[in-house]
Amino acid sequence: MPTLPRSAGRRVLTRASLAGALLALAVPAVAHALAAPATTFLPTESLSTGSPSAGASYASRTADNPLAGRTWGRADLDPTLDAYRAASGADQALLAGVAMQPKAAWLGSWWSTEKLQKVVGRYIATAQAGDPEALVQLATFRMEPWEQEACRRVSTPAEQAAYKGWFDALAAAIGSAHVAVVQQPDGPFVLCAPGSPRHHARLISYGTRVLSALPNTSVYVEVGAADWPNDDPAKAARIARLGGVRHARGIALNGTHYDTTERQVRFGARVVRLLAERGMPGKAVVVNTTQNGRGFRAGDFHRKYDRIDTCDLPRATGTCYDHAPVCTRPAQRVCVTLGIPPTTDVADPAWGLSARANALAREHVDGYLWFGRPWLFMQNQPFQLDRTLALARSTPY
Repeated sequence: MPTLPRSAGRRVLTRASLAGALLALAVPAVAHALAAPATTFLPTESLSTGSPSAGASYASRTADNPLAGRTWGRADLDPTLDAYRAASGADQALLAGVAMQPKAAWLGSWWSTEKLQKVVGRYIATAQAGDPEALVQLATFRMEPWEQEACRRVSTPAEQAAYKGWFDALAAAIGSAHVAVVQQPDGPFVLCAPGSPRHHARLISYGTRVLSALPNTSVYVEVGAADWPNDDPAKAARIARLGGVRHARGIALNGTHYDTTERQVRFGARVVRLLAERGMPGKAVVVNTTQNGRGFRAGDFHRKYDRIDTCDLPRATGTCYDHAPVCTRPAQRVCVTLGIPPTTDVADPAWGLSARANALAREHVDGYLWFGRPWLFMQNQPFQLDRTLALARSTPY
């Protein structure tokens, strides 16, 4: 099981302090080492994409949206499902709003290359539940080093070989299954490599290229969020290019941040237009909406709490951006709650976006996905039942 890379009782360094000189970003760190997935695979149901209305399904914004027109499967690399099954009464009813949504399973080095093919094969089979057209969602977090360590060193030859072998095994496990992959959350760290971003980019783009070559896999290279890299679409486009977006379906936004869907749609449209100008037309966007039901920018958080991403890990107080407080009152702001449910109906009036954002979403966005994990401590580990119940209780959707 991965462990938290921060020492208890010690203030943590910020993204800005470690990577600011290279990234020129004044925003905080978010998810680090990730929670080890469950080792059991239980029978599961599938859920159609759409709005909160039971049984609703929606057509693609375009005929070629690979996420639309199919069931989105769920499986048990998800602690919210375990919590739902163990609960009863009012708690179970609340947890249903989290557990029954299709989400991306995070994969990383906690699954060895030797075990990965079997784990992913079983996961896909469980999620598809006998329907070979069902969509399975994954997020890959295999880069080593990554996060703050990525600013201090580059991968060793052994790490490079292990990374490539791991992605080769993942591709073999996916095969012809219909899969959407978010490639390497916290994408802006690609710029942080000592000497040149190409040290990290060569590996990330390798994974993008290998998975994109599969017949039914759509890869979205994560490039941060509108508030990281600080409303700079040119920088996000560069991150995408370094991550191999030329081979991919498009980009992913907001994986570990809380910024609004409105801002992600507008920002994503600017990024894909820049990519088109640079010879990569037709790229699409997916937006993480797991945790931005009352979206806020990193700067809003710092102004409210008067510190920059520092926290006492045993308590993870409200001054810790990674573990921002869950909303408890209808009028509360700069707090975390569940956002738009997973869907390809990106311009539904129920989501409350502006007319301009809806037009851009129809043109550029494949879907709103849940590939964040706000129910985990520090978006990392372990699962927190009380936090999850509070998220479900406070969501406006």
